[in-house]
Amino acid sequence: MATQVFLSFIGSGNLAWHLAPAVDNAGFVVKEVYSPNPQHAEALTERLYQAEVKATLDFSTSTSSIFILAVRDEAIAQIAREIILPDDAVLIHTSGSISITELQYAATPHVGVLYPLQTFSKERKVDFSTIPLFVETLTDEAAAVVLALAKGLSKQVRKITSEERKALHVAAVFASNFTNHMLTLAQQIMQQNSLDYNLLKPLITETLQKGLTIGPKNSQTGPAKRGDLEILDSHLQFLNEDERVSEIYRVISQHIIDTYHTD
Repeated sequence: MATQVFLSFIGSGNLAWHLAPAVDNAGFVVKEVYSPNPQHAEALTERLYQAEVKATLDFSTSTSSIFILAVRDEAIAQIAREIILPDDAVLIHTSGSISITELQYAATPHVGVLYPLQTFSKERKVDFSTIPLFVETLTDEAAAVVLALAKGLSKQVRKITSEERKALHVAAVFASNFTNHMLTLAQQIMQQNSLDYNLLKPLITETLQKGLTIGPKNSQTGPAKRGDLEILDSHLQFLNEDERVSEIYRVISQHIIDTYHTD
């Protein structure tokens, strides 16, 4: 019988909410969850088989060999300095943009990154087997552990450098976060004019499907793509009561014009 691998989670936010159960279901065992908010840690342990709430960052007597930092980017370096680990522990962070060198002051040389390229909300289920996982390590020992963990979770695992990961994360912000914010603005405009947001759903669906099948550049349509300045001006006049949204419309429209109408 294979030896069980024990893990501990530091953090209980959206990513940990999905990653910790996925780890449990992949044949690993999550033993501990630490969070500055014990109630959040308790809620996460209720989704796990054996995990208990850990009150401090002192893991010196822990039976875990893998410690996953699923925390805010700005907290990674500080926690890496403060966490007390057992011998030969592997410490992993899950950020898209934070360099692996932020873990260099941890009490272990065996550090790595496990970055899942996906957006996470507690309200929506995700299938980790379909999520691309990007791995970076500094030692052979860490590489063996992090790759085994990643391959146990996903069918898509790839090694990556910190710079490549940052580029990936920036692209992901445009593809996901900015796209979602545009939908938020669209929803607000519909609501402000007593229109049903659901009317936009077929358009949103077709837009995303086209971007994935024929490519986003080939899919671009609209007044900015056509260079229709009269329509653009009328839209800006329509938005003139909200200077911030009007400026977003102007900047993006100008960028589209520059992209498609540059000699």
